[in-house]
Amino acid sequence: MAREFNRTDRVSEQLQRELAQIIQMEIKDPRVGMVTVSAVEVSRDLCYSTVFVTFLGIDEDKKSIKVALDVLNNAAGFIRGLIGKRMKLRVVPQIKFEFDKSIARGSELSALIKKARDKDSDADAAEGESE
Repeated sequence: MAREFNRTDRVSEQLQRELAQIIQMEIKDPRVGMVTVSAVEVSRDLCYSTVFVTFLGIDEDKKSIKVALDVLNNAAGFIRGLIGKRMKLRVVPQIKFEFDKSIARGSELSALIKKARDKDSDADAAEGESE
C-alpha cells in the first residue's frame, strides 16, 4: 500500500508548524513584526530547508522586508536548536528564510481583475444608456 505523503512532505509540514510557534513565542525583535510561515520546502536528504514567510506590521517596502529577513536569518541557528529539541530528527535541516511574494502578487492580480470588471460594467452601463 502506497503512502499518501512521502517523508519530506511530512517533515516540511511539521517544520512549518514548529517554526510558526517558535517565531511567534521566541523571536521578540520589533523589526520583524508578525510573521506568517506560508510554506516550507525541505530537500530530499532533509539537510536544507527554505522557509517562505510574510510579514504583518511592517512596511511592504524592500528595505523593511530585507531587514526582517536578515533578523530571521541571523536567528536561524537559534531557531534550528529549538527545532532540534522539539522534533525527533537525525539531522535538523539548515534553515534559510525567504519572502513569499505570492500573496502580494495575488493581491495585485485581484486588483487588476477588479479594475477590468469595473471598466467592463461601466462600458455596459454606457452602452445601455445609448440604446
